[in-house]
Amino acid sequence: MERVPALDEPLKKSLGPATAKVMAEALDLHTVGDLLHHYPRRYAERGELTTLADLPLDEHVTVVAQVADARVHTFNGSKGRGQRLEVTITDGSGRLQLVFFGKGVHKPHHDLLPGTRAMFAGKVSLFNRRLQLAHPSYELLRGDSEEAVDVWAGALIPIYPATTKLESWKIAKAVDAVLPSAVDAVDPLPDALREGRGLAELPDALRLIHRPRTKADIATARERLKWDEAFVLQVALARRRHADTQLPAVARRPAPDGILDAFDAKLPFTLTEGQQKVSKEIFDDLATEHPMHRLLQGEVGSGKTMVALRAMLAVVDSGGQAAMLAPTEVLAQQHHRSVTEMMGELAEGGMLGGAERATKVVLLTGSMGTAARRQALLDLVTGEAGLVIGTHALIEDKVRFHDLGLVVVDEQHRFGVEQRDALRGKGKQPPHLLVMTATPIPRTVAMTVFGDLETSVLDQLPAGRSPIASHVVPAADKPHFLARAWERVREEVGKGHQAYVVCPRIGDEEDQKKKSRPSAADDGEKRPPLAVLDVAEKLGAGPLAGLRIAVLHGRMHPDDKDDVMRRFAAGELDVLVATTVIEVGVNVPNATAMVIMDADRFGVSQLHQLRGRVGRGSAPGLCLLVSEMPEATPARQRLGAVAATLDGFELSRIDLEQRREGDVLGQAQSGVRSSLRVLTVIDDEEVIAAAREEATALVLSDPDLTAHPGLRTALDALLDKDREEYLEKG
Repeated sequence: MERVPALDEPLKKSLGPATAKVMAEALDLHTVGDLLHHYPRRYAERGELTTLADLPLDEHVTVVAQVADARVHTFNGSKGRGQRLEVTITDGSGRLQLVFFGKGVHKPHHDLLPGTRAMFAGKVSLFNRRLQLAHPSYELLRGDSEEAVDVWAGALIPIYPATTKLESWKIAKAVDAVLPSAVDAVDPLPDALREGRGLAELPDALRLIHRPRTKADIATARERLKWDEAFVLQVALARRRHADTQLPAVARRPAPDGILDAFDAKLPFTLTEGQQKVSKEIFDDLATEHPMHRLLQGEVGSGKTMVALRAMLAVVDSGGQAAMLAPTEVLAQQHHRSVTEMMGELAEGGMLGGAERATKVVLLTGSMGTAARRQALLDLVTGEAGLVIGTHALIEDKVRFHDLGLVVVDEQHRFGVEQRDALRGKGKQPPHLLVMTATPIPRTVAMTVFGDLETSVLDQLPAGRSPIASHVVPAADKPHFLARAWERVREEVGKGHQAYVVCPRIGDEEDQKKKSRPSAADDGEKRPPLAVLDVAEKLGAGPLAGLRIAVLHGRMHPDDKDDVMRRFAAGELDVLVATTVIEVGVNVPNATAMVIMDADRFGVSQLHQLRGRVGRGSAPGLCLLVSEMPEATPARQRLGAVAATLDGFELSRIDLEQRREGDVLGQAQSGVRSSLRVLTVIDDEEVIAAAREEATALVLSDPDLTAHPGLRTALDALLDKDREEYLEKG
């Protein structure tokens, strides 16, 4: 029987079935290798106390601190459940309350005497507007006891990412049990690269990261392990790019005096420098005989749609067809409306009054009537329609194209990989691909998440866009600020403008069931997030009485949604109370104010996207971020950051720093546990850029990695089936 490599050994064998089960369920760790790559989040030092000031609400944390005070409070009589132990711990800079109830009081009361130092692990909650840990686990740190010396050998105590069921110190003991297996770790880095950059060998790096004696040990280990993560991922992306260059595609060059020239001639404005530069990059790609794979990122309102439309018209000029995929029906309909308006008679191919060089622009969505759908499908298969705009309905088997030359995907992160792949398969040869996003992505993230795409950035706003003022409204601390917010909405409507009110949820029965679990941003009372239907009713009966208010959310019938959007765009409504369905692409220049309720429940990028819906005309925009979170919480600091800048790239940096990379790389990791544990895409730009260069050179000389079996193994481990498919499908 073949021997299982040491690092592939199931944890059940080393740690026993009970511990292995918890590790698998709570931390997704299954093998010895998984556990060895579960690195400490940080290290506590014996002589130094960790900072309590910045504890994240609702997260499981481990802190090393000293007991300052411990008191038992009695209520409901004096026995059993009528006791509460309150312990105050300090780290010299901050204090934190621990509480124990009922029968759980006795042991900590005996252990946690003032002056005692210990590690405490638990979930941070808010009670009476103060942070606390309820019933935390703890491990006393007695420097003189033999057991403590054995368990915490060395001066640095590793603090592991942990869970309620598995404290950091239990993970440390498990790591001790498997650490000897590190000697069998297969090195993914080619020797020449490792030696050339002076990096430690992998077994040494694993030993040093888990059991460092000094801070220099940690630095040595992290430098080496960062390279592993950056290099293996960049090799995967480099192989993807290399494979793309081997694919055939039809070169698409615009015909002189064709539809593109006619379109440019009728534009009432000049393209910005940025639009011209990016258009050139795209046209150069389209003229090559392998498929373009380009990411176009630009701030909300920077004119991405115009750039994409010109690329689509260039493809129509060359005899091909272009498809634009939008994530929602509302957005597909809106794109279709704005494209046909911009093109005018050029969008009336085959119709009376259509221009000589015109083409047909068809819309294809799931909710279309049978007759309209049949006609759209016919126009696509005959080639009558040069442009098609639609939702994922475009991907269905029935949809056939005459000659699909370009696919434009709007808001890529909302589309499944399989969907993009299916649409790509509809060309006679792979079509060119342009991916657009209004979420600004820092360069390092682009290199890591979208490393198989070339990137173009539109960072100039077209002339005529108005500034947006943003303010945080602390509804709990200062209720009169919220009253003033509604007055401001009335003032805007009084000037002939319109407003959005955004809420985190819809508020119907189905929604209630979904949301019964409290969210991470909940405050002490765990009240459910505010809902569109409730808020609209209260506003209509209260502060916004007399205004024309309507609701918009994702579970409305598509016709009703379209009707509400049409009425709002036409100025027949004053206030639209909506979910984030308006986040992307909704364009109503007369809307100048936005109030975001429970703003702390949205991510930084999402708030920035939402805010981009106002200030789209000549009047200045106003965005009010309403929150009940206390001032000192990270959630409020996040809102402060959004209010302080309109620079999407700066905000995406803040977002990334706060959310940790695992979430951001969810796209590239296909939703599975992030492969990045020590590499931080914000801080390690140099490592990522160098790894990309090294990876590109290596793949060029050895695309199949025949000379690098260790790297091949690491790649297989990184690219489990899901991730491999993600990269294969681009």
